Amino acid sequence: MANPVVRVPDAKVALSTASVYPESTATAFEIAARLGYDGVEVMVWTDPVSQDIEALRRLSDYHRMPILAVHAPCLLITQRVWSTDPWVKLQRARAAAEKLGASTVVVHPPFRWQRQYARDFVDGIWRMADETDVRFAVENMYPWRYRDREMLAYAPDWDVTKDDYRHFTIDLSHAATARNDALDMVDRMGDRLGHVHLADGKGSAKDEHLVPGRGHQPCAELLERLARTGFDGHVVIEVNTRRAMSSAEREADLAEALAFTRLHLASASRVPRP
Repeated sequence: MANPVVRVPDAKVALSTASVYPESTATAFEIAARLGYDGVEVMVWTDPVSQDIEALRRLSDYHRMPILAVHAPCLLITQRVWSTDPWVKLQRARAAAEKLGASTVVVHPPFRWQRQYARDFVDGIWRMADETDVRFAVENMYPWRYRDREMLAYAPDWDVTKDDYRHFTIDLSHAATARNDALDMVDRMGDRLGHVHLADGKGSAKDEHLVPGRGHQPCAELLERLARTGFDGHVVIEVNTRRAMSSAEREADLAEALAFTRLHLASASRVPRP
């Protein structure tokens, strides 16, 4: 009987700097290097280091940790980071990605109250994508829920597959919060899936970002599918470690997430030895 050979897939596994919150962007680089991640995704937020291209370059060089993606400042708490104009934010995210050697900018669809931005968003993302080799990968979101009420907070839609984008980011925690079938969404994204935010969820109204394997999302199945289909984008661990009781516990969670991801990327890549 032939012995199996494990082929390492092309997809790189990165750590989102958001995964170490409330610790700093600098700490994320240190942890990613120590645990053996392939790189980092920088979440641009209120930490001044996350906004400073030269500081990020120094961290990347010092830890020998490539910056694979930049997450544009699209959150409620980052409304004033890199300007209050959302297009300026995306232009600066693109410039940061180009200068840092990152291949992807992750962007959320607009909030509904950003009316002009929302009206122009789909065409504007195409225009920006035509001006650079950096991928603008638009991320699936979810409806906001309070008790039995549901509010559609994003426009054109939280389900980004309803609109025409060149590249998508799938976030499994967001799919759980939306109570959406993640694998069906991946099917709709097709070969335009360019980026993955790997985290788990149990379908709570709260966006949970659990360590993969601790919720009900098809994290393992998605990774195995990516390996089989030769996915060459990035798989980014974006989990919530705010409840960790210590730095050691946080690091253990991030080590577990990395081990889970590498295991399932490799398990579908086994081929018989001739």
